[in-house]
Amino acid sequence: MNASPIKVLVIDDEPPIRKLLRMGLSTQGYDIIEASNGKLALERLAEEPALIILDLGLPDIQGHDLLQMIRARNDSVPIVVLSSRGDEAGKVQALDLGADDYLTKPFGMDELLARLRAALRHQLQVHGERPVFKTGELSVDLVRRIVKVGEREVKLSPKEYDLLRVLVQHAGKVLTHRFLLKELWDELTDAQYLRVYVRQLRQKIELDPERPQFVLTETGIGYRLRAPD
Repeated sequence: MNASPIKVLVIDDEPPIRKLLRMGLSTQGYDIIEASNGKLALERLAEEPALIILDLGLPDIQGHDLLQMIRARNDSVPIVVLSSRGDEAGKVQALDLGADDYLTKPFGMDELLARLRAALRHQLQVHGERPVFKTGELSVDLVRRIVKVGEREVKLSPKEYDLLRVLVQHAGKVLTHRFLLKELWDELTDAQYLRVYVRQLRQKIELDPERPQFVLTETGIGYRLRAPD
């Protein structure tokens, strides 16, 4: 017997975008629910979607306000935001308000599908955190606090390990500078401290720190750890 399809709520006021998403996602077995505005989107939450795609430019409710409303009703459903190119401040705000990821219009369907899979994997990870995380050659044993690249054990400072642990716990998700600073230092607000530790961590776990494969930079926004295998 086949598992029931994953229900995706698409919130976008542009009919061509909704049609594109409906066609692209349906072919991958997703069950699509559509909402053309914020009011309808809030009503559709009753259908318990497993994932939400949210366009920030809606006609009736400001996208960030709607995001907060959705999070007030459901604090765990993965939300992937669609935003206009170059709107870094809007992306950062959306991520800080609880979005799991973002895509910039125009976007490719393959990239969208990859981001949706990563958001769903991240949700599973949060609810049942695996003791050993693996992505490519990198493995992190969260119980024994052992980090390896291939067969080589990597020695990290306490703060470097804390940074990696937070990235692992949210692997595949974009973490803003502000979120990471708050998680790691409480009072610090200068992203330069964070950049120093990211650079040190990359020196130890990346084969080529100048072209990282694991700790990826989201320019002007933050960092993302490559999703687990």
